[in-house]
Amino acid sequence: MANLDTLVNDISGLTLLETSELVKLLEAKLGVSAAAPVAAAAPAAGGGAAAPAAEAKTAFDVILKTVDPAKKIGVIKEVRAAVAGLGLAEAKALVEGAPKTVREGVTKEEADEIKKKIEAAGGTVEVK
Repeated sequence: MANLDTLVNDISGLTLLETSELVKLLEAKLGVSAAAPVAAAAPAAGGGAAAPAAEAKTAFDVILKTVDPAKKIGVIKEVRAAVAGLGLAEAKALVEGAPKTVREGVTKEEADEIKKKIEAAGGTVEVK
């Protein structure tokens, strides 16, 4: 049990980017996926009624696609501003590793605001 306690302490000390890399390594090593399973939609009852239109998406991901090398510092600053608690080294690694997800599950308005700021700083952003 002492080994597990040590492992938990080591993992809890990792940064967000280090944790992400750990997950990827474990997925590759164990041949599994950490993605949450997606439930299939139930068919509409009654048969006579047309299926309702797909629900409007409420959570969006902000993905940094590319960065103008001459403007990398400005993009790093905007990424740090967009992600709470992200240190300079983590933000630099995220920007240099583009394409990478900057934020997940944000509102459309917040995603658009982040996109506008990062693109003004010299990055190319996609909102999904």
